[in-house]
Amino acid sequence: MKNSSKNNFFGKNSNQYKKKSNFYSEKTNFLKKNNDKNKNVKNLNESFKNISNSSSFKRRNTTTNTNVVFSNKAPDIYQKHVNSKNFDDWIWGKHSVFEALINERAINRIWCTSEIFSSEKFYILLKDLKSKGVLIEEVSWNRLSQLTFGASHQGVALQLASSKTISLEELIDFSKKNSKNPIILALDGITDPHNVGAIIRSAEAFDCKGIIIPQRRSAGLTGTVAKVAAGALEHLPVSRVVNLNRALEDLKKNGFLVVGLSGDGQLSISRFHEKTPLVVIIGAEDKGISLLTQKKCDFLLRIPLKGKTSSLNASVAAAISLFHLTSK
Repeated sequence: MKNSSKNNFFGKNSNQYKKKSNFYSEKTNFLKKNNDKNKNVKNLNESFKNISNSSSFKRRNTTTNTNVVFSNKAPDIYQKHVNSKNFDDWIWGKHSVFEALINERAINRIWCTSEIFSSEKFYILLKDLKSKGVLIEEVSWNRLSQLTFGASHQGVALQLASSKTISLEELIDFSKKNSKNPIILALDGITDPHNVGAIIRSAEAFDCKGIIIPQRRSAGLTGTVAKVAAGALEHLPVSRVVNLNRALEDLKKNGFLVVGLSGDGQLSISRFHEKTPLVVIIGAEDKGISLLTQKKCDFLLRIPLKGKTSSLNASVAAAISLFHLTSK
């Protein structure tokens, strides 16, 4: 009995042992599988590191970093655009602009919305300035926001001029009082402020009596023009006219001879000997004098060139022509 019970006991224990051994073997297999998985993960990580160190991945990663850096520096880029545009001579906002207008500040250009232009407060002032040659542009609210880089403009902004302009009648009277045969320069389509400033400097140096600038298709009397003119703008009267061709007709009525500089001119400037009040028209370097303005000219003069260069810079042509016309 005891022996059988012992046998039964060991038999039961042996079964339990088998179950435990089965459990441990299963556990061992499970751990082995996990180790294999870990090895696979480790191998995957190693291969990923190798890929990340490759040149192609670095290029992609560099591109991503560049984009991130660019977005972080966007405010600096925006500020650079604002700083690149000199706003020292700009005024915006209803009250500030209105004060500048009623105090008769020298104005180069005005931008405003249609609501501002037609308002009771601004309409008469703006219409009067427009008749005097100030360029006034009606623009949308969004366009004005672009021009002022998002400033609180309230629908109106202006750019001050570096010098006050006078009317054409005043310029004619001034020129005839100060010279028997005065010379006045008229600019046609010269939009580069550096050229305009250089022409003003040459005109004053050769004792011209004034400059005529059209309202459109011409640089105004901005700070850049004044800087390039190197002080000459303080000694030379400027008239800004609404329509250049009408101004030329008025000058003819007052005894002025109108001559234009053109590469296609039939008469060399060295052979021009007229002794009379003159208006000399300087055209843009690329387009020259407009066809309509050429028809208003009494003479088209050319500067004879001996080299292969077919044309001269507008300010250089102005200086050469003034030297010839004032030395006779």
